[in-house]
Amino acid sequence: MLKDFGAEVSGLLQGMVEDYERSGKSLVYFGEGNTLLAVIAISDKIKDTSRQAVKQLKESGKYIVLLTGDGRLTAQNVAGEIDANRFISDALPADKENVIKELQAEGRVVAMVGDGINDSQALARADVSIAMGKGTDIAMDVAMVTLMTSDLLLLPKAFKLSHKTVRLIRQNLFWAFIYNLIGIPVAAGILFPLYGILLNPMIASAAMACSSVSVVLNSLSLNWRKL
Repeated sequence: MLKDFGAEVSGLLQGMVEDYERSGKSLVYFGEGNTLLAVIAISDKIKDTSRQAVKQLKESGKYIVLLTGDGRLTAQNVAGEIDANRFISDALPADKENVIKELQAEGRVVAMVGDGINDSQALARADVSIAMGKGTDIAMDVAMVTLMTSDLLLLPKAFKLSHKTVRLIRQNLFWAFIYNLIGIPVAAGILFPLYGILLNPMIASAAMACSSVSVVLNSLSLNWRKL
């Protein structure tokens, strides 16, 4: 926009701008006509929990990409502080979506985390979309998962909960089918010609009850597992 309006930036001001960007600040330019009147530096403090969240995600094998509309120096500074694998700066909503497409083309399963209107396009494209609880309504409407707060430390817990839930589903399917796989052939008389064994209806009923109880108890165990 400065170039479009032909606004001149003095050498002194340009140096200040670069210093602000290196320190991780976002910049807002204010002017009238083609005259630049002020530059406002805005700083978002990075939460300690955000660093911990990125660390835990990387330890679990996740590849972390920072997508931001901020300038390159600001993005580089923030990415360095949180130890992201890669950063994309000056990203418009369409640019964020294109990055998601590129990662998917590489064969990656992409989870996108965002809280703003500018993130909604990329959230809709991602394999898993996660919105922050204090974000915009459109981000939460598009997202598959909404975290209750803006604490990124919930992310590793969400992934752990997902893995444990899928594991429980598989275990429950095993217990649900194993009773039938054993009980139905016996009830049909497969052992009767050789051993004269038939499944008593009361025993069959008890086995089915045990199947249901084991599935329910196994599911309830998720409440006691530490994330």
